[in-house]
Amino acid sequence: MARSSKNQWDFGELFPAADTRTVWSVSDLTGRLKRSIEKEFGSLWVSGEISNWRLQSSGHAYFVLKDAGAQLNCVLFRGQAGVDRAGLRDGARVTVGGDMTVYEPRGTYQLRVSSLELEGIGALQAAFEKLKAKLSAEGLFDPARKRPIPRYPSRVAVVTSPTGAALQDVLHVAGRRFAGIEWILSPVRVQGTGSAAEIVDAIALLNRLSETHPLDVILITRGGGSLEDLWSFNEEAVARAIAVSRVPVISAVGHEIDFTIADFVADLRAATPSAAAELLTEGFVQASGRVEAARVRIRLRLQRQLGQSREAERVLTARLARVHPRRMLEQQGQRLDDLSLILARRLRFTSGPHRQALTSLARRLSAVRPAQALLRRQEVLLQLVGRLRTSARRRWMGLNERLAAKGSALRLLSPQQVLERGYSITLDAGTGQVVRAAGEVRPGQSITTRLASGSIQSTVTASESPGPAAG
Repeated sequence: MARSSKNQWDFGELFPAADTRTVWSVSDLTGRLKRSIEKEFGSLWVSGEISNWRLQSSGHAYFVLKDAGAQLNCVLFRGQAGVDRAGLRDGARVTVGGDMTVYEPRGTYQLRVSSLELEGIGALQAAFEKLKAKLSAEGLFDPARKRPIPRYPSRVAVVTSPTGAALQDVLHVAGRRFAGIEWILSPVRVQGTGSAAEIVDAIALLNRLSETHPLDVILITRGGGSLEDLWSFNEEAVARAIAVSRVPVISAVGHEIDFTIADFVADLRAATPSAAAELLTEGFVQASGRVEAARVRIRLRLQRQLGQSREAERVLTARLARVHPRRMLEQQGQRLDDLSLILARRLRFTSGPHRQALTSLARRLSAVRPAQALLRRQEVLLQLVGRLRTSARRRWMGLNERLAAKGSALRLLSPQQVLERGYSITLDAGTGQVVRAAGEVRPGQSITTRLASGSIQSTVTASESPGPAAG
């Protein structure tokens, strides 16, 4: 068979003139065509779009390679070396290499695939999966090697574009939640040729900086984009730079649905730049909430303790009022008044008969007018009156002396008088109860010591109870 012109073939040599009436069997004709096609085309490369992808249980894969005007059957046998099947699916653009042949049982020509290259997104995706599998096998994704992110970072370095929205999102969210973090920007390009090398250099530079000015976290971030836009973060050099970083690394690349190799290697992956800022400030936000809750609890506890102290003060004041020396003096004064009334009544009762006798005597004297007898009676009367007055005065003085003695005794028993002599009263600072024995307190307990003037707050370090008396 000879080619007469471009893309035109002369089949005269294959098929003798019809008038010879040579009849071919189907098998012979198909075999002849197979040998001719295999000899003529040999190995070649064809590009197109995969359609009707089928993977059989035998491990062989069958698909159709098509373009706008035609289609070509292809077969990829199991175990074909050099062909990565990752990313092969309907719609993928590929360039395949192989040998043209004819499948005789069906009489169809097909391409036996021996090499395959993905085009466009498919190629990038395949490269992504290949690198992911490689680094995973090396253990770079192992959770055991990843370090925890500090809960309260004070200095964070950001590796990103200085003009990108990601940087503004991080600073805005972090500033709104907690403004105490120091941010250090390491400006890099986040896409395009050379961007991956800039990211690698930035990570290395920040690790050197951390030796003199310690960094808590390195945040690698950028906004969303296509697979090609994010490809810098899928480079092996970037992944290994993150893996060897001595400073913990957070990767926040793209949107929630975007995953990069950097995300898998980093110590922590954040879904978005804003989410990374929330993760870095979450400890401060939670601590602020705990501080506020503690402030409320302390205020309520102080209010409760203040109320208890006021009630204890009221009870103590009432008790002191009942035993105050003034109260006892008032009671004794009232008793003195009662005794005075009793004395006056007794004086009136005692002097009544004498008055009557005096009156009777006066009548008798007035009748007989004996001057000398009258004088004697007057003397007797004056003596009786003097004795009565002396007795009353002595009784009165005795009562006054008893009252003064009782007042002195009450003053000596006054708590204030005891304090004036150098003694003190020890109270439980929490309950206000008087401490009477060392066994009633424990180390660390707060106590109040009242003195004659003022009081002392102290904490018990040790207490010793008296031992049993020696026999």
